[in-house]
Amino acid sequence: MYDQTRTSGMKKWLSAVALASVVALPGIAQARDVTIATQLSHYRGDGAYLAIYLTDSAGQYQKTLWVAGKKSKYYKHLSDWARGSHNSRAEYDGRTGASITRGETLQITVNLDDALIDSGYRILVDSAVEDMRDRPADIMAPLTTAGAGKPVTGQGYVQSLTYTF
Repeated sequence: MYDQTRTSGMKKWLSAVALASVVALPGIAQARDVTIATQLSHYRGDGAYLAIYLTDSAGQYQKTLWVAGKKSKYYKHLSDWARGSHNSRAEYDGRTGASITRGETLQITVNLDDALIDSGYRILVDSAVEDMRDRPADIMAPLTTAGAGKPVTGQGYVQSLTYTF
């Protein structure tokens, strides 16, 4: 037999859930894929170790995006990143790859919360090459909609960095 009271209660519950979902959706963080291309200059020397990471508007370390170079004993040479991340394995575990060498381009894609864009966050790259000078904050690019697709010039081993959404 058909229970009218139960069906009515179920409809009210489903309506409430649907309404709550519509109200809550704008508050849910949206994210997007960001592709970062880091082009190295034609320096003389061996492969480079790079740390690509985010800082907030106050310049405080927030998140590791990628570390190029597999031997963690050399990460201390990526000094600004190492200090901010406390050189903690949890900060780079699963986000590492081989070092790259002069003239090469490292391209990574990361998923970033939309709230980070146009809010003062920056992409930084620390670089180090064996038997050469370390370059903390070799390059810094504000994470903005206007800056997407526009190369930013580096200070040392990194020739340029470009990011796209």
